[in-house]
Amino acid sequence: MVSRSAGLPVVAFVGRPNVGKSTLFNRVVGDARAAIVEDRARTTRDRLYGDAEWNGRRFVVVDTGGLEIFPGDPIEEQVQLQARLAISEADVIVFLVDAAVGPTPADQDAAELLRKTTKPVLVAANKADNQQRELAAAEFYAFGWDETFAISASHGRGVADLLDAVVWALPPESEAEIARKQREDEAEAFAKEMARARPAPFVVGESDDDDDGTDDEDAEAGSAADIGARWDAAMAADDDEPPAIAFVGRPNVGKSSLLNALLGETRTIVSDTPGTTRDAIDTTIPWGRSEVVLIDTAGIKRRGKVASGPAAEKYSTMRALKAISRADVAVLVLDAADGLTAQDAHVAGYVIEEGRGLIIAVNKWDLVEDKTHKSFDDLVTELRRELAFIDYAPIVSISAKTGQRVQKVLELAVDAWGERRRRISTGELNRLVAAAVERTPPAVVHGKRPKIRYATQVGVAPPTFVFFTTDPASVHFSYRRYLENRLRDAYDFTGTPIRLVFREQVREKRPKKGRRTQRS
Repeated sequence: MVSRSAGLPVVAFVGRPNVGKSTLFNRVVGDARAAIVEDRARTTRDRLYGDAEWNGRRFVVVDTGGLEIFPGDPIEEQVQLQARLAISEADVIVFLVDAAVGPTPADQDAAELLRKTTKPVLVAANKADNQQRELAAAEFYAFGWDETFAISASHGRGVADLLDAVVWALPPESEAEIARKQREDEAEAFAKEMARARPAPFVVGESDDDDDGTDDEDAEAGSAADIGARWDAAMAADDDEPPAIAFVGRPNVGKSSLLNALLGETRTIVSDTPGTTRDAIDTTIPWGRSEVVLIDTAGIKRRGKVASGPAAEKYSTMRALKAISRADVAVLVLDAADGLTAQDAHVAGYVIEEGRGLIIAVNKWDLVEDKTHKSFDDLVTELRRELAFIDYAPIVSISAKTGQRVQKVLELAVDAWGERRRRISTGELNRLVAAAVERTPPAVVHGKRPKIRYATQVGVAPPTFVFFTTDPASVHFSYRRYLENRLRDAYDFTGTPIRLVFREQVREKRPKKGRRTQRS
C-alpha cells in the first residue's frame, strides 16, 4: 500500500461489516492485495490509506472497519473509533451497502450516524452484479440521499460512475495540492531523463603495461568511476521519496503502541490479544522540512503456525513481509521480558535479505525488574553475541507505554536511511582499499595471492561496492569481512548492510603503442 500523501483530499469508505469496502478500496487504488479481503465480517480493523487518481484528480482513499453501534467487543470498540476518525477527517464519504441483502437495521444505524455530518455522502449499493440487483439497489433511496450508485466492486461494474461523482464532490484543488502536482510532474520528467543514463553491465578490459610505463588500470579505474557516477545520477531520482520506516517483529511486542507513541494519537488499534493488527498501516508524519512514512505491520509468526492458521493471518504475514521489502529501514521490536527469540532472529534475517536498514528497539523496558546501570550493557552484549551477523544495527531500550526514548528510535532510523544513501568517490575508496591491503594482504591460495586491482561503488540503498581482483574465488570470507570492517571504520554505515561484490578482472592484450602493421 502506498503512503498517505499530505495535501490531498480524503475519501472514506464506510458501512457495516462485510459490504465490500476493502474490495472497493483495492480496485480504486489499483492493487488487488492492498487490503485483506475475506468472506468474513470484521476482517478490516485499522484505517488503511491508499493514493488514487481519477479524471486527473488525485485523492486519498481510506478503508475502514465496519460501522456498528453496539459491537460488544473491546477490539471492535476500537475499530469503531478508527472508523469515526476516518469520517471526521474525510472530505467525501462513500457509504457502502449490500444490494444482494437489501437495507438492514445495521445499515440504518450507520445512516443515522452519517446524517450528522455536513460532508458530502455518496451511497454505493455494492454487489449489484446483475440487472436485478441494480433495480433492488433503489431501495436504498429510502435513506434520504439524492443518489444511489449501483456498483460491483469485485467486477468493476458502475465503479467509474461512482468515481466521477466522487471527483465532482471533492473540494477545489488547494495551493498545496497544485504545488505538489507540479513537483511530481517535474520529478517524473527528471526520472525518465536519468533512466536513460542507467549504466550497462560492467565490461572490463585491461592490458599489460604499455611502452610508456603506464598501466591501463588507471584509465579503467576512471571508467569505473564514470560508471559509478552515472549509476548514482540515475539513483538520485529516488532521493525525493520520504524515508519509509517499518515496525516489524513477533505478535504482541508493542509495534502498534510504538507507532501511536510517536504520533501522540491512537492511529492503530492496541490490544493485549496477539494478532490485533492485520494490515500494513502507512502513516506520514512531518520530519524537519520533509516527512517520514511510518509502517505498522502485523506480527510475523513462525512459518508452521502461519500455514495452519486462518487465511487472514496468512495474508497479514504476507503483507508484513511485503512491508519490509518496500521500506527503507526496519525497526525490529523486541519484548524486553522475553529477550531474543529464534523468531526475532528470523525476522532480522528477512530484513537483511531485503537489504534494508535495521534498528533494534527493545520495548517494555519499564517492566524489567531490578535494573542496574549495567542492565542495558549486558543486554547489548547478549544481543551482539546472538546476532553477530547484524552487529552494525543500533540497539535502543524503549517503553512505548511511557514514551521513554521512542523519539530516539525515529532519529536512529532516519540516520540509517541516510547511511543507506552514502556515496564514496572511486578515488577515496581506492585509497582506503590500498591502505587496507598494504596493512593486511589477502591470504595466499594455491601458491598465489589474489591481487585486488581497484574498487568502485556501483549503487546505494544499500551501498554496493565492486572489487576487481585476479581471482575472486580465492578471496576468503574472513578477508571480505575485513574489508567491510575497514569501510565501516572509515565511513560509518551505521544501521545499514553494505554489499561487497568481487569480480574477476578480464585482461585483454592490446597492440603496443608505436607498432604499425605492414601494408601489403
